[in-house]
Amino acid sequence: MPAYHSSFNSFENVRVINGLPLLPLLTRTRGPSPYADPSMTHDAIDEALELFRPNSLFKNFEIKGNGDRLLIYIILFTSQCLNRLRPTTTQSEATKALYSLAVTNVVIPADATFPLHNMYPGVIDKSESDTLRQYLAQVRQEVALRLVALVYAGDSVAPSKWWMSFQKRHFMGKTMA
Repeated sequence: MPAYHSSFNSFENVRVINGLPLLPLLTRTRGPSPYADPSMTHDAIDEALELFRPNSLFKNFEIKGNGDRLLIYIILFTSQCLNRLRPTTTQSEATKALYSLAVTNVVIPADATFPLHNMYPGVIDKSESDTLRQYLAQVRQEVALRLVALVYAGDSVAPSKWWMSFQKRHFMGKTMA
């Protein structure tokens, strides 16, 4: 069975830096993301959170477009977020912990510390690198907010055991440090 790929692979007229498309996001977080169309109900973050659990089971993933590269980044960050949570972490503690994780040490795929940096093209100059870092910081903050809402959907005291069971599963056997 093949892995699930991004529906945003076919987006055209989108700025691409380091192989990552700067897609519009449904967010209130400030950053360089283009404004989302008001009729848009689903963005790349929603898609990545939906595909996180099934794609976590795969050891191989064929990149079919730039949307897949953004999907990989979000899946790796989501895995890092889940590893920060403990069964005793409350919703408010999780919100604080994941926000601090989202804004500190934003790694871009061009950095040597990124686990799959060989699968991404290089960055042209420092201004593009800074723009990408700001965009990914915006993506990470939004992922952290939405993930807390999903993991604590029914209970604000304890995280969902169904989400927490994916702490030990790593997409393609890789983790963001």
